[in-house]
Amino acid sequence: MDKTETLKKKIKDAQEAGDIAALYVLENEATETFDEQTLIAYYANILDLALENLTDALESARKMTMDDVTDFATLRALYEYAIEHYSAGKNDDAAALFEILAGLTDDEAFGTAMARHCECARRLKDFEQFLDDAADLDATQRNGTFYISAFRPEEGYCEKAGV
Repeated sequence: MDKTETLKKKIKDAQEAGDIAALYVLENEATETFDEQTLIAYYANILDLALENLTDALESARKMTMDDVTDFATLRALYEYAIEHYSAGKNDDAAALFEILAGLTDDEAFGTAMARHCECARRLKDFEQFLDDAADLDATQRNGTFYISAFRPEEGYCEKAGV
């Protein structure tokens, strides 16, 4: 079996097991191996699992934790989905997703950051403006988080947004 077929089998096994974390472990290999169309399907599968996990958590009124690899991968996938919406100009959808994420986790830092994302998606209509004026990307990188976790002082970006 060649490298591509072996990778496809690993991905299929992870999907069948509902193992979103395993799919993220295979991400680098997938991006190096697959064409754009196959990658789109790959990420769609991750999102499908994340939405299933979200539904399960909401139905059981369970908070997700960053210490659980499945929860962590689910939160990451949903965050990336919300960012996709924000960068595509679908601010109301992005704000709603960020609001859900803020209440979905027991991680205070993540919840607070998602609340700020929600506020920004409502106030700053352009994603690039969010990155330029609200997000502190250098501090986020130092924090080592998968999400934007540091922000500039609020008054600076609120003034620019005319709020």
